[in-house]
Amino acid sequence: MVCKEKYLVLHLGDPVQHNPEIHNRFLSEFNIIRPSDAERQRPQFMQALKEKKWGNFDAIFRPFWNTGGEMGRWDAELVPLLPPSVKIFASAGAGYDWADVDVLAANGIVYCNGATASSEAVADMAIFHILSVFRNLTWSHLAARSCDPEQWIEAHKYATLTARNPRGHSLGIVGLGNIGYLIASKAYHGFGMKIQYHDVARKTAEQEAALDATFFDSLDALLGESDCILIAIPYFGRKLIDVASLRKFKKGSRFVNVARGALVDEDALVEALNSGHVLAAGLDVHANEPHVHPELAKMRNVTLTSHNGGGALDTIIGFERLAMENIEGLLLKGKPLTPVNMHLIRKSI
Repeated sequence: MVCKEKYLVLHLGDPVQHNPEIHNRFLSEFNIIRPSDAERQRPQFMQALKEKKWGNFDAIFRPFWNTGGEMGRWDAELVPLLPPSVKIFASAGAGYDWADVDVLAANGIVYCNGATASSEAVADMAIFHILSVFRNLTWSHLAARSCDPEQWIEAHKYATLTARNPRGHSLGIVGLGNIGYLIASKAYHGFGMKIQYHDVARKTAEQEAALDATFFDSLDALLGESDCILIAIPYFGRKLIDVASLRKFKKGSRFVNVARGALVDEDALVEALNSGHVLAAGLDVHANEPHVHPELAKMRNVTLTSHNGGGALDTIIGFERLAMENIEGLLLKGKPLTPVNMHLIRKSI
C-alpha cells in the first residue's frame, strides 16, 4: 500500500506557542516549512517564490498577527508568484486590509481569518469605550493621574454635568456581524441600551427580536437617530465617517470606532468634537497607526487605546488554534471553518 504524501504548509512568523495538543496533531498531518526572518522580507520573499525555493506548498499558515507579515501587502504583485498548488491562506487576526482577498480568490486561494477568536475581546473593548464616552471617564482618569488636586476637584465636580448612564440611550451599530452582534448583546442585556443598526445584510427576525433591535436600511438615517454611533465593519477601501457623514450625526451624540482607523477622517472628527456637534469619541483604532492624531490626543472628551481591542491572551490562543484548524478543515475535510472570500472564489470559477 502506497501512503499518500503529506500536504506541504508554509509557516510564516513565530513558532506555535499555545495549543500543544492541536499543534502535535498538526505536525503529524503536514510537512512544515518555516522561512527565516530574512527570507520574509518582501524582496527576498518574492525572489524565493520566483525561484520556487519552497516547492509546491499547499497552504500558508500565519498563527500570530504581529509576526509573519514582513513581506507587506498580499496584492496583485505578490499573490501570482505563489505556486498553483496553494489552496488556503489561514491567518491570525480579524481584519484583513493587508491582504487583497479578491486577488487571492482569483488565484483559487481561500483566505481564512480568526475573527471569531477575537469577538469577545473586541466586544468588551467596545463596551469600555461606550461607557467612557457616556461617563466622561477620560477626563476623570487624566485628572486623577495628574496628582494635581485642582484637576481632581474640577473633574470630580464638573465631569458629571455631561455624563450620562448608557441605559435607555440608542446605540447605532454600523455592521452587525459576529462582533457587532456581540457588542449589541452586551449593550442591550448589560446596560439596557436601545439597539439600532445598519448593515448590507439584515439579521433574521429572531435575531432582531432577541435584542429588540431596529434595522435602518439607510446609514444616514441611523446616524441621525442614534445617541452613540459605533463602527464594527471591515475596511472597504474608503472612509465611512467624513465631513458629510459627521454633519448627519445627531447633535450631542457620541462616536466609537473599534473597526479600522482608515474608515474615519480624523481631521473632520476633530472639527465635529470642537464644535460640540459630537460630544465625545472613543477610538481603539487610528488612521495612521502607530501615530495618534495629536489634536485627538489633547482632548479629555476622547478616549484612546492602542488597537488593543482583540488583544487578550484568549484571542491569541484562539487565533493560533483557528489557523491550524482551518488548514485541517480545507485540506483534510474539504471545508474550512472561517473562510472570508469563498463567495469570490465561486464567482471566479
